Amino acid sequence: MPRTPDWSPDDIDPNVPSSARMYDYVLGGFNNFEVDRKLADWVSETMPEVAQGARDNRAFLRRVITHLVTERGVGQFLDLGSGIPTAGNVHEIAQRLVPGTRVAYVDIDPVAVRVSRQLLAENPDATAVRGDLTDIEPILADPEVRALLDFTRPIAVLLVSVLHFVPDSARPRSVIERLRNALAPGSFLAISHFTHEGREDYAKRIVAMSRQTPTTTNPRTRARIEDLFGDFTLVAPGLVDVTEWHPEEDVTPTGRSGWYGGVGILG
Repeated sequence: MPRTPDWSPDDIDPNVPSSARMYDYVLGGFNNFEVDRKLADWVSETMPEVAQGARDNRAFLRRVITHLVTERGVGQFLDLGSGIPTAGNVHEIAQRLVPGTRVAYVDIDPVAVRVSRQLLAENPDATAVRGDLTDIEPILADPEVRALLDFTRPIAVLLVSVLHFVPDSARPRSVIERLRNALAPGSFLAISHFTHEGREDYAKRIVAMSRQTPTTTNPRTRARIEDLFGDFTLVAPGLVDVTEWHPEEDVTPTGRSGWYGGVGILG
């Protein structure tokens, strides 16, 4: 096995593509292997909507953070399935708007966690830990997470572009319910999720491609995605195409990203 770069743990197989590293590459990052770039390039050539979907999701994340910080007064974030850091990270956006905003990143990918911890080494208001969101209790009990976030106050939980990697067998609705029980009233939940509605053939190709990675994609309908919010009440404009969620004034929403996104509040 070839020697891995400094940003990668030694036990990572550089011959197996990773969805997180492919996403990093598509967004212009550098923490990826040749196998990730080759598969991502093939996907971009044969299914250009994928790269656009990644950019649409990143833009949705930026608008969600801006809204929650400036309009809702959120001062702490729990980013589950945060991925590999690239341009426009949660802490960069939030702390630029309000210095001192606290951000805890969680990901199952060891590369994502290692790179995040290196990036955050000098940032006292952010941390990154490894965890599997389907096993939420150890994440909520993690000493670094508990030291950074105050669970007696509202927290914004981000599940952006991650739940479609969680199969039904892992009961994602139950995971969110257990997460909800640990949060204070006034907390928020943001979700973006890949769908197959209206584009079944395209979604089938995405699922087939994802089987080359350790994380198979599981697209869901709008109704099933909305059900994941559980007791969280969706705020305006509800669950919509990610390009239509509080679009910027100089941007015309396409309404055809292939992703639904929304934000709910816990009463």
